[in-house]
Amino acid sequence: MSFLQHLESLRWHLVRSAAMVITLASVFFVYNEFVFGTVIFGPMQSDFLTYRALCKLSHLTGLEDSLCIQSVSFELINIDLSGQFTTHIWVSIIGGLILGAPYVLWELWRFVQPALHEKERRYTSGVVFFASLLFISGVLFSYYIVVPLTINFLGNYQVTPIVKNTIAMSSYISTVTVLTFIMGIVFELPIIVYFLTKIGILGPGFMRKNRKYAWVIVLVIAAIITPSSDIPTLLIVSAPLYLLYEASIFVSMYAKKK
Repeated sequence: MSFLQHLESLRWHLVRSAAMVITLASVFFVYNEFVFGTVIFGPMQSDFLTYRALCKLSHLTGLEDSLCIQSVSFELINIDLSGQFTTHIWVSIIGGLILGAPYVLWELWRFVQPALHEKERRYTSGVVFFASLLFISGVLFSYYIVVPLTINFLGNYQVTPIVKNTIAMSSYISTVTVLTFIMGIVFELPIIVYFLTKIGILGPGFMRKNRKYAWVIVLVIAAIITPSSDIPTLLIVSAPLYLLYEASIFVSMYAKKK
Protein backbone atom coordinates (compact mmCIF):
# COMPACT_ATOMS: atom_id res chain seq x y z
CA MET A 1 0.00 0.00 0.00
CA SER A 2 1.15 3.53 -0.75
CA PHE A 3 1.21 6.30 1.82
CA LEU A 4 -2.05 7.75 0.51
CA GLN A 5 -3.67 4.30 0.64
CA HIS A 6 -2.64 4.02 4.30
CA LEU A 7 -4.22 7.42 4.97
CA GLU A 8 -7.40 6.31 3.20
CA SER A 9 -7.50 3.16 5.34
CA LEU A 10 -6.97 5.18 8.52
CA ARG A 11 -9.69 7.61 7.46
CA TRP A 12 -12.29 4.85 7.23
CA HIS A 13 -11.27 3.42 10.60
CA LEU A 14 -11.71 6.89 12.10
CA VAL A 15 -15.02 7.39 10.28
CA ARG A 16 -16.42 4.13 11.69
CA SER A 17 -15.16 5.07 15.15
CA ALA A 18 -16.77 8.50 14.93
CA ALA A 19 -20.02 6.94 13.71
CA MET A 20 -20.11 4.64 16.73
CA VAL A 21 -19.40 7.50 19.14
CA ILE A 22 -22.08 9.70 17.53
CA THR A 23 -24.61 6.86 17.63
CA LEU A 24 -23.99 6.26 21.33
CA ALA A 25 -24.00 10.01 21.98
CA SER A 26 -27.41 10.21 20.32
CA VAL A 27 -28.72 7.50 22.67
CA PHE A 28 -27.38 9.45 25.66
CA PHE A 29 -28.98 12.62 24.30
CA VAL A 30 -32.40 10.98 24.03
CA TYR A 31 -32.32 9.40 27.50
CA ASN A 32 -31.29 12.63 29.21
CA GLU A 33 -33.42 12.07 32.32
CA PHE A 34 -31.55 8.90 33.21
CA VAL A 35 -28.14 10.29 32.19
CA PHE A 36 -28.47 13.45 34.25
CA GLY A 37 -30.86 12.47 37.03
CA THR A 38 -29.30 9.09 37.83
CA VAL A 39 -25.71 9.17 36.53
CA ILE A 40 -24.39 12.74 36.45
CA PHE A 41 -26.19 14.04 39.53
CA GLY A 42 -26.11 10.71 41.38
CA PRO A 43 -23.05 11.67 43.50
CA MET A 44 -25.01 14.64 44.85
CA GLN A 45 -27.57 12.35 46.51
CA SER A 46 -27.03 11.28 50.11
CA ASP A 47 -28.13 7.70 49.28
CA PHE A 48 -25.47 7.30 46.58
CA LEU A 49 -23.87 3.82 46.62
CA THR A 50 -20.43 5.11 47.64
CA TYR A 51 -21.76 7.11 50.58
CA ARG A 52 -23.74 4.14 51.90
CA ALA A 53 -20.69 1.86 51.54
CA LEU A 54 -18.41 4.35 53.32
CA CYS A 55 -20.89 4.68 56.16
CA LYS A 56 -21.07 0.90 56.61
CA LEU A 57 -17.26 0.70 56.50
CA SER A 58 -17.05 3.43 59.11
CA HIS A 59 -19.34 1.55 61.48
CA LEU A 60 -17.58 -1.78 60.92
CA THR A 61 -14.15 -0.30 61.69
CA GLY A 62 -15.33 1.48 64.83
CA LEU A 63 -15.00 4.99 63.35
CA GLU A 64 -18.67 5.70 64.11
CA ASP A 65 -19.97 8.31 61.62
CA SER A 66 -16.60 9.81 60.63
CA LEU A 67 -16.82 8.49 57.05
CA CYS A 68 -20.57 8.97 56.68
CA ILE A 69 -21.65 11.65 54.22
CA GLN A 70 -25.12 12.85 55.09
CA SER A 71 -25.76 15.36 52.31
CA VAL A 72 -24.20 17.62 49.71
CA SER A 73 -25.12 21.15 50.71
CA PHE A 74 -24.30 23.11 47.54
CA GLU A 75 -26.76 24.07 44.81
CA LEU A 76 -26.28 24.10 41.05
CA ILE A 77 -27.27 27.01 38.82
CA ASN A 78 -27.17 27.73 35.10
CA ILE A 79 -25.96 31.23 34.17
CA ASP A 80 -25.82 30.94 30.36
CA LEU A 81 -28.79 31.15 28.04
CA SER A 82 -27.62 28.12 26.04
CA GLY A 83 -25.87 26.52 29.01
CA GLN A 84 -28.19 23.58 29.54
CA PHE A 85 -28.37 22.76 25.83
CA THR A 86 -24.59 22.83 25.28
CA THR A 87 -24.07 20.87 28.49
CA HIS A 88 -26.55 18.28 27.24
CA ILE A 89 -24.54 17.88 24.02
CA TRP A 90 -21.19 17.82 25.85
CA VAL A 91 -22.28 15.11 28.29
CA SER A 92 -23.73 13.04 25.44
CA ILE A 93 -20.43 13.18 23.52
CA ILE A 94 -18.36 12.26 26.58
CA GLY A 95 -20.74 9.38 27.30
CA GLY A 96 -20.39 8.21 23.69
CA LEU A 97 -16.59 8.35 23.97
CA ILE A 98 -16.52 6.39 27.23
CA LEU A 99 -18.99 3.72 26.16
CA GLY A 100 -17.54 3.54 22.64
CA ALA A 101 -13.91 3.39 23.76
CA PRO A 102 -13.60 -0.42 23.29
CA TYR A 103 -14.83 -0.14 19.69
CA VAL A 104 -12.53 2.81 18.95
CA LEU A 105 -9.56 0.84 20.33
CA TRP A 106 -10.56 -2.13 18.19
CA GLU A 107 -10.71 0.01 15.04
CA LEU A 108 -7.29 1.51 15.75
CA TRP A 109 -5.92 -1.96 16.41
CA ARG A 110 -7.30 -3.18 13.08
CA PHE A 111 -5.33 -0.40 11.40
CA VAL A 112 -2.06 -1.22 13.20
CA GLN A 113 -2.26 -5.03 13.16
CA PRO A 114 -1.40 -5.61 9.45
CA ALA A 115 1.96 -3.87 10.00
CA LEU A 116 3.03 -6.36 12.70
CA HIS A 117 5.00 -9.55 12.19
CA GLU A 118 3.44 -12.84 13.26
CA LYS A 119 5.55 -12.93 16.44
CA GLU A 120 4.50 -9.38 17.35
CA ARG A 121 0.85 -10.22 16.77
CA ARG A 122 1.12 -13.19 19.08
CA TYR A 123 2.68 -11.12 21.87
CA THR A 124 0.08 -8.38 21.54
CA SER A 125 -2.97 -10.62 21.26
CA GLY A 126 -5.72 -9.51 23.62
CA VAL A 127 -4.42 -5.93 23.81
CA VAL A 128 -7.82 -4.48 22.89
CA PHE A 129 -9.60 -6.56 25.54
CA PHE A 130 -7.18 -5.65 28.33
CA ALA A 131 -6.98 -1.99 27.30
CA SER A 132 -10.78 -1.79 27.28
CA LEU A 133 -11.04 -3.59 30.63
CA LEU A 134 -8.52 -1.23 32.22
CA PHE A 135 -10.23 1.84 30.79
CA ILE A 136 -13.67 0.80 32.05
CA SER A 137 -12.14 -0.07 35.44
CA GLY A 138 -10.63 3.40 35.66
CA VAL A 139 -13.94 5.00 34.72
CA LEU A 140 -15.83 3.03 37.39
CA PHE A 141 -13.14 3.73 40.00
CA SER A 142 -13.34 7.43 39.26
CA TYR A 143 -17.13 7.59 39.23
CA TYR A 144 -17.67 5.65 42.44
CA ILE A 145 -14.60 6.74 44.43
CA VAL A 146 -12.80 9.80 43.09
CA VAL A 147 -15.77 11.88 41.89
CA PRO A 148 -18.00 11.55 45.01
CA LEU A 149 -15.14 12.33 47.40
CA THR A 150 -13.95 15.26 45.30
CA ILE A 151 -17.28 17.00 44.82
CA ASN A 152 -18.27 16.37 48.44
CA PHE A 153 -15.11 18.01 49.75
CA LEU A 154 -14.93 20.91 47.29
CA GLY A 155 -18.70 21.49 47.18
CA ASN A 156 -19.04 21.65 50.97
CA TYR A 157 -15.79 23.52 51.66
CA GLN A 158 -16.27 27.01 53.09
CA VAL A 159 -13.71 29.57 54.20
CA THR A 160 -16.51 31.20 56.20
CA PRO A 161 -20.24 30.45 56.72
CA ILE A 162 -20.99 33.90 55.30
CA VAL A 163 -20.19 32.68 51.77
CA LYS A 164 -22.64 30.10 50.42
CA ASN A 165 -21.67 27.60 47.74
CA THR A 166 -23.79 28.08 44.64
CA ILE A 167 -21.93 26.34 41.84
CA ALA A 168 -22.35 26.69 38.09
CA MET A 169 -23.72 23.53 36.51
CA SER A 170 -20.97 23.58 33.86
CA SER A 171 -18.28 23.56 36.58
CA TYR A 172 -19.84 20.55 38.32
CA ILE A 173 -20.35 18.56 35.11
CA SER A 174 -16.88 19.28 33.74
CA THR A 175 -15.41 18.04 37.04
CA VAL A 176 -17.41 14.81 36.87
CA THR A 177 -16.76 14.08 33.18
CA VAL A 178 -13.10 15.14 33.00
CA LEU A 179 -12.11 13.28 36.19
CA THR A 180 -13.90 10.15 34.98
CA PHE A 181 -12.34 10.22 31.52
CA ILE A 182 -8.81 11.03 32.75
CA MET A 183 -8.89 8.24 35.34
CA GLY A 184 -9.84 5.80 32.57
CA ILE A 185 -6.68 6.86 30.72
CA VAL A 186 -4.56 6.63 33.90
CA PHE A 187 -5.64 3.02 34.33
CA GLU A 188 -3.98 2.23 30.97
CA LEU A 189 -0.63 2.30 32.82
CA PRO A 190 -0.01 -1.49 32.57
CA ILE A 191 -0.53 -1.38 28.78
CA ILE A 192 1.87 1.58 28.47
CA VAL A 193 4.43 -0.19 30.67
CA TYR A 194 4.15 -3.32 28.54
CA PHE A 195 5.03 -1.51 25.32
CA LEU A 196 7.74 0.61 26.96
CA THR A 197 9.33 -2.59 28.25
CA LYS A 198 9.10 -4.26 24.84
CA ILE A 199 11.03 -1.41 23.21
CA GLY A 200 13.61 -1.31 26.00
CA ILE A 201 12.80 2.03 27.65
CA LEU A 202 11.48 0.59 30.92
CA GLY A 203 12.12 -2.56 32.94
CA PRO A 204 10.93 -4.32 36.12
CA GLY A 205 14.23 -3.66 37.88
CA PHE A 206 13.89 0.09 37.44
CA MET A 207 10.29 0.02 38.65
CA ARG A 208 11.16 -2.03 41.75
CA LYS A 209 14.07 0.26 42.56
CA ASN A 210 11.86 3.33 42.44
CA ARG A 211 8.91 1.99 44.44
CA LYS A 212 9.34 4.63 47.14
CA TYR A 213 9.17 7.42 44.58
CA ALA A 214 6.15 5.80 42.97
CA TRP A 215 4.37 5.72 46.34
CA VAL A 216 5.07 9.43 46.88
CA ILE A 217 3.78 10.24 43.37
CA VAL A 218 0.64 8.17 43.99
CA LEU A 219 -0.02 10.03 47.25
CA VAL A 220 0.43 13.37 45.51
CA ILE A 221 -1.97 12.36 42.72
CA ALA A 222 -4.49 11.09 45.28
CA ALA A 223 -4.18 14.34 47.25
CA ILE A 224 -4.79 16.38 44.08
CA ILE A 225 -7.82 14.49 42.82
CA THR A 226 -9.32 14.17 46.33
CA PRO A 227 -8.18 17.32 48.13
CA SER A 228 -9.25 16.13 51.54
CA SER A 229 -7.19 16.07 54.72
CA ASP A 230 -9.02 12.91 55.74
CA ILE A 231 -6.41 10.11 55.95
CA PRO A 232 -8.86 7.21 55.35
CA THR A 233 -10.15 8.95 52.21
CA LEU A 234 -6.59 9.48 50.96
CA LEU A 235 -5.78 5.80 51.49
CA ILE A 236 -8.99 4.64 49.78
CA VAL A 237 -7.97 6.50 46.62
CA SER A 238 -4.19 5.92 46.70
CA ALA A 239 -4.27 2.16 47.46
CA PRO A 240 -5.80 1.10 44.08
CA LEU A 241 -3.42 3.44 42.22
CA TYR A 242 -0.40 1.89 43.93
CA LEU A 243 -1.73 -1.62 43.30
CA LEU A 244 -1.95 -0.60 39.64
CA TYR A 245 1.76 0.29 39.78
CA GLU A 246 2.60 -3.08 41.35
CA ALA A 247 0.56 -4.84 38.67
CA SER A 248 2.54 -2.91 36.06
CA ILE A 249 5.76 -4.39 37.49
CA PHE A 250 4.47 -7.91 36.82
CA VAL A 251 3.40 -6.82 33.34
CA SER A 252 6.92 -5.49 32.75
CA MET A 253 8.42 -8.77 34.01
CA TYR A 254 6.23 -10.73 31.60
CA ALA A 255 7.11 -8.46 28.68
CA LYS A 256 10.84 -8.69 29.42
CA LYS A 257 10.71 -12.48 29.81
CA LYS A 258 9.07 -12.79 26.40
